[in-house]
Amino acid sequence: MSTFHVAADAYDRFMGRYSTLLAPQMADLAGVAAGQRVVDVGCGPGALIAELVARVGEESVNAADPSPPFVQAARQRFPGVVVEEAPAEALPFADDAFDAALAQLVVHFMADPVAGLREMARVTRPGGVVAACVWDLAGGRAPLSLFWSVARELDPNVSDESGRPGGREGHLGELFTAAGLRDVTETELTIERRHDTFDEWWEPYTAGVGPAGSYCAGLGPERLVELREQSRKRFPSEPFTLTAVAWAARGVV
Repeated sequence: MSTFHVAADAYDRFMGRYSTLLAPQMADLAGVAAGQRVVDVGCGPGALIAELVARVGEESVNAADPSPPFVQAARQRFPGVVVEEAPAEALPFADDAFDAALAQLVVHFMADPVAGLREMARVTRPGGVVAACVWDLAGGRAPLSLFWSVARELDPNVSDESGRPGGREGHLGELFTAAGLRDVTETELTIERRHDTFDEWWEPYTAGVGPAGSYCAGLGPERLVELREQSRKRFPSEPFTLTAVAWAARGVV
């Protein structure tokens, strides 16, 4: 996840503006409620942590992420939460430690998604819940889908994110089942985000966050301008609202 070794505020502007809207739905899916202990796997700077803390309190939330800048930011923002620097595939938590383990917009970046989900199940008590979500990247309904659509028009050989794990209908559930989880269900989570101007939507793509940011960083100035201006044509008026859909899965340990 080297493309996430970036400043936390860059991620906040790029994906945090959407992931904060997913967080309440993810917590609902996992059944997070007062009195539980929960863990946020791949927590980033803390979009989902904020929702979990609101429901169960800082002392009942743990988190992990492999990106040092994100871990530092999460620790500063939530000083009562134990935030560890670790990948999903090697969680530094005891067996059966939590009532629920959640991974928001993370599975598609895991080096080994089944191993990561299996680790989430290991640290969750029997009868507890594992929940995760991934944007509908294959279906073209992610916040990034318009960007990648324009990029493909300009460069048919571009490596977009549509083939990433969990990003197509049914695949997240398959990964959950392969990880040994029971009673697996998959559903859609939908968010809407208003953008006042095109530039507000575009600017975060130039901050180097994730595969899209890396792609922009690798373009020369002229090609980047072409990508920006072709993208601008997709938004005939301002403000505009983007609707995005994520696949979400829930399983029982």
